[in-house]
Amino acid sequence: MTGQPPGAEPTASWRARPRGTAGGLPREVWTHPADDPRTDARPAPPPPAAPEPPDVWAPHPDPIDLPPPRPHTPARGPAPASAPVSREPSSRMAHAAAATAGLSIAGSVLGLVRDQGIAHFFGAGAESDAFLVAWTIPEIAATVLIEDAMALLMVPAFSAALARGEGPRALVRGTLPRLLAALALLTAALAAGAGGVVRVLAPGIADPATAAACTRLTALTVLTFGVAGYLSAGLRAHRRFAAPAAIYAAYNTGIVAVLFTLHGRFGVRAAAAGVAVGGVLMITTQLPSFRRVLKSSPARSAGPRRGNPLRLALLAPVVVFTLGRQAQVLVERFFAAPLPAGAISHLNYAEKVAQLPMALSVMIVTVTFPVLSRALADGDREQARRRVERDLALACLVVLLGTSYVIACAPQIIEVLFQRGEFTAVDTADTATVMRVYALGLLGQSLVGALVRPYFSAAGPTWYPAAAMGCGLVVTAVADAAAVGPWGAYGIAAGNALGITVTAALLLRGLGAHTVAVRVAAVAPRIGRIALAALCATAAGWVLAHRLADPAVAAGACAVAVPAVFAGAALAVRVPEVPYLLATVTRKGRP
Repeated sequence: MTGQPPGAEPTASWRARPRGTAGGLPREVWTHPADDPRTDARPAPPPPAAPEPPDVWAPHPDPIDLPPPRPHTPARGPAPASAPVSREPSSRMAHAAAATAGLSIAGSVLGLVRDQGIAHFFGAGAESDAFLVAWTIPEIAATVLIEDAMALLMVPAFSAALARGEGPRALVRGTLPRLLAALALLTAALAAGAGGVVRVLAPGIADPATAAACTRLTALTVLTFGVAGYLSAGLRAHRRFAAPAAIYAAYNTGIVAVLFTLHGRFGVRAAAAGVAVGGVLMITTQLPSFRRVLKSSPARSAGPRRGNPLRLALLAPVVVFTLGRQAQVLVERFFAAPLPAGAISHLNYAEKVAQLPMALSVMIVTVTFPVLSRALADGDREQARRRVERDLALACLVVLLGTSYVIACAPQIIEVLFQRGEFTAVDTADTATVMRVYALGLLGQSLVGALVRPYFSAAGPTWYPAAAMGCGLVVTAVADAAAVGPWGAYGIAAGNALGITVTAALLLRGLGAHTVAVRVAAVAPRIGRIALAALCATAAGWVLAHRLADPAVAAGACAVAVPAVFAGAALAVRVPEVPYLLATVTRKGRP
């Protein structure tokens, strides 16, 4: 039959082709004639009105592209209303997301092994605190140079080059040499001034000499992470997700290998040396794929070149936002440094475990970011709006499910992961309480990661995200200062959660005025229903965890019960993403 799917242009001609079955019923896929290889590419005249396909409360999945998009030169002037919108099978997006999730989980597991090793060998005391102060540099470098600033700048730049029919060679020649020079200078400056860096970051730390020695080693990550982030951005824009997703597995492999081999001889400095080695492995993991992309690209530009994406006007807003976000860690460690030894370690371990659900949720927008950038580069704001709304809902679903598990089983999780060697039962209790407080801000963390991408995919620079992050940072600092006295590390974690939630609310409020007009009235009820399902799952997990004495058994039982209760509650309140995800997993629904 002919007609049009929901949300399609009213003048376009669409066809429904049978494609298997779903739940025992025939399943149809809506295609435009221009996208069907069996028909002529020219749009057909508008057909008579026909009924739309059956409406299910699972939303129509937007496509995620896996192979590199075919370059094209955009036509001059506004596109006609009947111009078809190119769509690719959403199964490719699911495959890309699954591969990215699998490799990300592998990296996270190795990260837990790393943290377990540090906790086992050094406990939660002066040595571990010294390393964690030095660890601040790779934490900031990862955020600025891999996950946020570099990706927010370079993924749109590579995507725009593809949209203009260009390969990446001209862009690489114009940006990479300058980037390498700047990163090398910054690395040298940090290594030379390591003692001063420690005094600024943690003025009351118990072992400043060890912290400075570790900082000199971790300073190398500024150079290696910068190169790794640049390669990741280029590969993601070309729909190559495997190598970028594998970098943290390689990174943590380097840390674990050096730590377990040399800790007896060099102490906690072995962990810092492992950080330096892991940064090099991040580069070597991606170089082969990036070289293949360069070799397969056109040798010359196919159109007029844009300005340098690393010029100050574009770079400054992104870097300021990213540094403001990472400054939350600096603020919490500043207030935690005068507390008894181990406070920084408790905050660190709690944050690392609690943020795993947030990392998985941000993985969704990492995979879809090139699609969003391409849509905005092509001027298709409607497709960009749908992409952002769907990303927000899916990210919230993932992070709130993880939040339920973290809050319900925090003591059992920490005991299973860390309580051995120098890490005592007292450390477990303190870390678990901090982790539960941290978890209150996971939704805000995930929303910030999802919302900031549309801002920096727009054509011109905007300072609004940096201003929103600045407001959130002020809230964090004020809350930490007020709460650290009566509540110690727990108050610091609460200030972090409050500040990032304020930032998320400001970013959501300003999105329509600066980039893509998201329908808040449509998105907010969906998030509210997901939160209700998460509340039911948290209560069920809490009851179950307290009824089982063995921590490993309790953690394992909750890992099954919490998602089951969450899914049941989400279906009961009609969260539209859940049936779609369940259908995708079981391969009985839409691809």
